Amino acid sequence: MPSLTTAVTPPTTPRWCDVRARTGVVACLTVGLLNVACGPTRPNEEGYLQRLVEDRELKDREFGGADSIVPLDRRSWMVPLRYYEPDVSYRVPAQLSVGDEQPIFEIPTSTGQLRTMQRVGTLEFVLKGEPMTLAALVEIPAQNADHLFVPFRDETSGGETYPAGRYLDLPNTRTGIYELDFNRAYHPYCYFSEEYECPFPPPENRLSTAIRAGERLPPEDERRFPLTPLPTDDTEAPETTPPPGG
Repeated sequence: MPSLTTAVTPPTTPRWCDVRARTGVVACLTVGLLNVACGPTRPNEEGYLQRLVEDRELKDREFGGADSIVPLDRRSWMVPLRYYEPDVSYRVPAQLSVGDEQPIFEIPTSTGQLRTMQRVGTLEFVLKGEPMTLAALVEIPAQNADHLFVPFRDETSGGETYPAGRYLDLPNTRTGIYELDFNRAYHPYCYFSEEYECPFPPPENRLSTAIRAGERLPPEDERRFPLTPLPTDDTEAPETTPPPGG
């Protein structure tokens, strides 16, 4: 399962491929965009719920197994993972609007370090009747360019979900139309263990609505330690992310 979370010591190699030039990322992400003649359609829902449940069960087995990233003394209350009930209304199509420029910038992480990201464009979508956008990123240097990284925060962050936000990984498409499925939103590894370093969502990826889909926290009375909230917006250096369009 892809993740932009990495261990602090030793650092792991990023997911993305080694991109020698920014044009390589753009070319990978824009194949077929000029052939899109109409807006995005609803994703195919045949067998969807079964696949979602099976994938959740697989992750629970991995996180409860011998090679789990979850420390042994935390597995009793962290595993199995907690989820919101599947809700197909949180599975929507999104159009990737690739920017004329692909700005590269640094983003804060859970350890206080900085990670280098490239903003490749904006995902435009409608969720529960409201038009919304999220910035689509890749990490630089890249190990491969087959996914977009979409970290986000919403109105559940800090209460019902991890304060630092959640992640989505979107496999690249040949059309520029992406399946944005919040039922697959997952917590970064730093939620489970401080040994991992996780990039924070940029300010433009803070949704002013509650996304009650995907992974969530256990009930408060089952947690064994308090979750440290993020700094306030005033101290989070929002200028680390360029404005839309570069």
